[in-house]
Amino acid sequence: VVELAATQAGPDGECFCWYQCTVKGGREERDICAVTVAKAAEALGAGEIMLNCIDMDGQCNGFDHALMTAVSDAVNIPVIASSGAGKEQHFADVFKSTNVQAALAAGMFHRKEVEIESVKKYMASNGIPSRTWSRPAN
Repeated sequence: VVELAATQAGPDGECFCWYQCTVKGGREERDICAVTVAKAAEALGAGEIMLNCIDMDGQCNGFDHALMTAVSDAVNIPVIASSGAGKEQHFADVFKSTNVQAALAAGMFHRKEVEIESVKKYMASNGIPSRTWSRPAN
């Protein structure tokens, strides 16, 4: 069970939830909690977890911090936040508010709404390091 921030409360003010796992791109539900699956994956030898929140996917409103916190606090392997990024600040927010070790986005970069370099600059201005890469000389 995960305690939610006031801004994430359910329609009737619910402040606790569990995160149901889905498969097939969120089209099929499974009666098991994401935290339980993450712990089992770690126990079976997984080296990292890429954690996707289907509810946030494509919304561009930021990562689901409650889910990211619940899973990253429950395991001892790296957790990669996925789904929800829509602007540079969302990356800084997820690193400041959770224990994830990486975060990814796709749509905002494919649609050229945000450049990768601007995310890296924003994170650097907030004291968050990121990986750098240079094109090899010809």
